[in-house]
Amino acid sequence: MVVESSRARYWLGAFFVFMAAFCFACKGILIKLAYQYPIDAISLLTLRMLFALPFYVLILLNLIRTQPPVQLTRKQWVSLLMLGITGYYFASFFNFLGLVYITASLERILLFIYPTFVLLINALSFKRPITRLQLLSLGLTYSGILLAFWGNIETAHQKDIIQGAFWVILSGLVYAIYLVGSDGMIARIGSQRFTCYAMIAATVPVSIHCIAQHGIHLTSYPKPVYVLGLGMGIFVTVVPTFMIAEGIKRIGSGNASIIASVGPIFTIILSTIILGEMISIGQIVGTFFVLAGVFLISWHGKIQFGNNQQN
Repeated sequence: MVVESSRARYWLGAFFVFMAAFCFACKGILIKLAYQYPIDAISLLTLRMLFALPFYVLILLNLIRTQPPVQLTRKQWVSLLMLGITGYYFASFFNFLGLVYITASLERILLFIYPTFVLLINALSFKRPITRLQLLSLGLTYSGILLAFWGNIETAHQKDIIQGAFWVILSGLVYAIYLVGSDGMIARIGSQRFTCYAMIAATVPVSIHCIAQHGIHLTSYPKPVYVLGLGMGIFVTVVPTFMIAEGIKRIGSGNASIIASVGPIFTIILSTIILGEMISIGQIVGTFFVLAGVFLISWHGKIQFGNNQQN
């Protein structure tokens, strides 16, 4: 019975991670669908954050009620809030901005190189040596990016591939900085409580940015925009955030990160079916290289990029 229970626990955890990867993969699809209406990146991001906010507040209140209080210094509280703003305001906004210009499938491939940034940041900041296998994984990943990028240059679905790629890669870099900085805080207060505080903290500057740029105008969009915003807030933000946390609890972050590597494949399939995006041979081969490189990094380097939702 113990073996059966452990097996069931593992497969349930794997299912949670798999479904979370699918939900995260839908983010670019929903954003591209919303961009068919007259809405810009910061307004759409604000809708996503505001729809998600009540859930994170309720979950945080429940955690405060049922778990021991958090013991943080003022400096640690500031660090926690800044991490949230970095990961869920800056990284998310750059990502939303990039999707104005490039396809959802290319965006997901480009964004998925953030584990390589985590590896490089750790090597540069903490003097952690890079092994030969990790160098191979970096070569595979960046070769895949070049192949996918080159295969999309002439695609009619791209408005400005250079500008879009810049914003998405910058998003991945900022998100990697957030991941490296959040390790100690997550260990101190737990992943669920950390995510709640981070999301709540990021909602404030996102809203301020939106009001400063457009004023209070979030009630004038077509109804489909609000449906898509609600979907982004719940089904590609709140739900997968806690599914991935439960999955990691059952199978560990290493296994979770490997299973989550199917995300770009989901996005490519969905973007082809729903958005009618054309997938080139170069993009397919490039995707395989990127996934192989990320797999090697997560398997050998044990980079824990399953702990947090992708922005």
